[in-house]
Amino acid sequence: MSTYYFVAASERFLTQEEPLEEVLKERRRHYAEKGKEIDFWLVRQPAFLNSPAMTAIRDQVPQPSAAVVSTDSNFITFMKLRLEFVLEGRFESPSADIPDAIASSN
Repeated sequence: MSTYYFVAASERFLTQEEPLEEVLKERRRHYAEKGKEIDFWLVRQPAFLNSPAMTAIRDQVPQPSAAVVSTDSNFITFMKLRLEFVLEGRFESPSADIPDAIASSN
């Protein structure tokens, strides 16, 4: 079981109103330089928000939604501070409520 951390917001906010593409591109470049495997994803219409444990967050995120998901909690904390108007959370996967978070969200 893995712990995933995320920030979620409306898809429009994350993909059009914020320079998210630039932030993720820089992060990919940094990982390539360090030989580190990618541990973050931009997920449109994240299925994990439909789990019963995510009801409070799902009800606050405008639809259609999107999320930046990572196994690195520090990166998600940075994204929360950088983007400001996002909801932050975490979940375990696979679990009874969330079988395979990343696979079921893409």
